[in-house]
Parts: sequence; C-alpha cells; structure tokens
Amino acid sequence: MDDFIPSSRTTLKRIPKRGAYDRDTVYGILDEGFLCHVGFIVEGRPCVIPTAYGRVGDNLYLHGSAASRLLRSLGESVDVCVEVTLVDGIVLARSAFHHSMNYRSVVIFGNGGIVHESGEKLEALRAFSEHMIPGRWEDVREPSQNEMKATTVICLPLIEASAKIRTGPPLDEEQDYNLPVWAGEIPLSLKAGEPVADPALRAQIDPPSYARNYTRPTKALRLGLPSQSG
Repeated sequence: MDDFIPSSRTTLKRIPKRGAYDRDTVYGILDEGFLCHVGFIVEGRPCVIPTAYGRVGDNLYLHGSAASRLLRSLGESVDVCVEVTLVDGIVLARSAFHHSMNYRSVVIFGNGGIVHESGEKLEALRAFSEHMIPGRWEDVREPSQNEMKATTVICLPLIEASAKIRTGPPLDEEQDYNLPVWAGEIPLSLKAGEPVADPALRAQIDPPSYARNYTRPTKALRLGLPSQSG
C-alpha cells in the first residue's frame, strides 16, 4: 500500500517536522516495540489498556481473554486509538525547561473487528508469538481448540496512522550555551538478561539460541534520521 495520508487526527500540530507518514518508518517502530496502549470509549467512559500486539502486513492484531468486556467492546467497530512509544534516550539540557527525551512513537486510529475465521485467528496468534520471540512458535505446542475459543483476537486495519520522532542533542536558549553545565544525551535501550529456567523444567534442557541471544529488531531507522532537537 501507499504511505499513510495525513488526516485531521494524525496530522501533527506541535513540531510537525517530527512527523512521518511513510509505512517503512511506522512499521519499523511497530515491529521493534511489543507493548501498546489502546484507548476507546466503553459505556460512555474513556478507557486505556496496555496490551501486546502483532502485525501481519497492513493489519495490527490485539488479543486477550474471550471473557474480556473491553475486548468485546473493541470488536464492535468502535473508534479506537493505539499508541506505541520507544524511548531512545534522555536529553539533558542546560536549563530545566529544555530537558527532553529522544523517542519514536506511532499513533493509529481506526475500527477493530473480531477475527472469527480459524485460519486467520491462528495466524494472528502465531504473529504475536513471533513478534515477541522469533522462532518460538516452532518449538511450542500450538493452541488447542478450547484455548482458541477462550481467546479473542481483534484485527485493526492500518489505514490512519502517523509516527513522531525526536533525535539529537538538546536545544538550549542561545544565552545558556556558555553555562558551566553538562548537556547531552543518555542513550537508553532494551537489554535482555540471562535466561532463568523454570524451576519445574526437566533436567538437561538448555535454553534455545533465541532465548540466550534475545534482541529486538535493529534500530537502524534511528541512525539514519536527521537531528530533530527541540
């Protein structure tokens, strides 16, 4: 599909130079993250829930318990907003006012629908697993029929979305650059520790390579972006 067309909801109003509407940027951020926040109105009240997600092509999938009232609401074609943020660093300025963060974020608007077709539902569950830990799906037992029935999967077509990105050093007031105060960025990244075995694990089962060498997808997008201080 073509790049996202900015809408009244996705067009950046504040610091529009940080906005990005191409699918490569948006999908790169989605594929690196794995936790989103979903906002919607249920029974007249605003709700925001954190949840995992997976992407297959131009669709974002959410899942949870079939007993979840919130997920049932999401499947009733209500307007939803999904947000994903990756924090890349803390930006220390010479003044308290200009401290900031370097980040990459995506905001998606749309209408979700419950996935009923068993093949698509299984593919979505596979996408969740592979999004979190690539290679894991081939090692584990697939969901049983009862487990499939106990799980609700929501499909949200990726039609209305935008990214917002900040990179680079702090942007101080001109008169503050001579202050004897250290300024710069403290880079942050997600780092996996050593795998910890389940106490009930049978003896002599070593952790697989994807657990020993776990990383998230490359952050190459960050490296190729121009400085967007402020």
